[in-house]
Amino acid sequence: MPNSEKKYVLFISYYFPPAGGAGVQRILKFLKYLGEFGWTPIALVPQNPEYPARDESLQNELPADLIVRYAPIFEPYELYRKFTGEQKGVPIDINVKKEAGASRSMSERFAEFIRATIFIPDARIGWLLSAVKEGRNILREYPVRAIYSSSPPYTPALVARRLHRISKIPWVAGFRDPWTGFHNTPGRWFLPRLLDRSLERSVFTEANLVEVAWKGIMRDATEKYPALPREKFIHIPNGFDSADFPEPDMAKRAIHPNNAKCTITYSGSLYGPRNPRSFLQAVELLIERREIDPAKMSLRFVGRFGAQIHDMLDRPLVRSMIENIEYVPHARAVELLLESDALLLIVDDVASVAEIVPGKVYEYLGAARPILAIAPPEGAIGDLLRETGAGETVLQSDIEGQARLIKRIYDDWTLGRSSFAMNLAAISHYERREATRTLAGLFDSLTQ
Repeated sequence: MPNSEKKYVLFISYYFPPAGGAGVQRILKFLKYLGEFGWTPIALVPQNPEYPARDESLQNELPADLIVRYAPIFEPYELYRKFTGEQKGVPIDINVKKEAGASRSMSERFAEFIRATIFIPDARIGWLLSAVKEGRNILREYPVRAIYSSSPPYTPALVARRLHRISKIPWVAGFRDPWTGFHNTPGRWFLPRLLDRSLERSVFTEANLVEVAWKGIMRDATEKYPALPREKFIHIPNGFDSADFPEPDMAKRAIHPNNAKCTITYSGSLYGPRNPRSFLQAVELLIERREIDPAKMSLRFVGRFGAQIHDMLDRPLVRSMIENIEYVPHARAVELLLESDALLLIVDDVASVAEIVPGKVYEYLGAARPILAIAPPEGAIGDLLRETGAGETVLQSDIEGQARLIKRIYDDWTLGRSSFAMNLAAISHYERREATRTLAGLFDSLTQ
């Protein structure tokens, strides 16, 4: 039975355990820690969604008393597979994202046209009506004081908008990425683009606050809609959870492993504009110059990769160095980070690259391993790595710069040292618990 003394907040999210991958981590940690700051979350999530990655172990992190309500969803993946001839089980999300100029079949182009024309704002629009219905049931049953939506996908924001209109309950719209015009969203023709922009504008306008995971999201929104008040946008960066690591003491985590080979690890997804081509070219350059011994270096790629990526990893000079590990549970992925001498971060090679801050970089920070980031040195990631002393950034096009960093990591391993002076105190500011404290403060400010 509802407790009238509790401060209930309704969380609306597509991603929810057992969903795996980076998209679920932010919402999971908010739900995990909100109770410590006086708020009782109720999660409204889809029933039997077709998640691109699953990690059953993440369900163990949910609070035992978490209230979870499910609403049916229509997922269009089977229709997409029929159009394109893809086999069941083939990961669609990472295979539809290709490099600029990459060829597409007629069926892929037609499917992309359908996606851009009908599925507005995204392919989860089939959840809207049932989620609103279940949300109204929740609001009748519980004295909810605040609403939070997590995007992308952007459909949860539309669910929250409808419930906010009905109830007038304060609403915080959360965004991990920008909405229209972002490189991961489809290129729409005039009328669908107009509708999508209208939905985006209404969400930014009607939400009491807009919470963003990186500052570029706020800049993107306010440049599109200059009338939006800047003070309604709140930056709460992603972070890491020390509880995810076998050793909670960061100073002890920072002690490097004694690996038989210099091991550089990439963890996450790779596809079209986010690919390791330039990194592999830099490694090949070092091999050709005989500056590294390929028998003494391991390049470990952990996660979900599009078909184009598998072809890149099969380059003759580096083939013997590659360790390709399919998607693993989050706990194992963390162990693989800790077993590394350095961590590779690759940001999508797109126009907005300087603004992008993937959530993965914070988990890398938590692992206390040097970070080789392929991203603009003067961008947001460069600023973060300079603040924390955790690594260096180098442009995708700068093969020599990447080779220099790889050689530095290799020399550190050879000499049993680290030439990266990490600021552990600065890194500790990015704990997930602290991010949740800030979010709870937003709810408090809206409901007092």
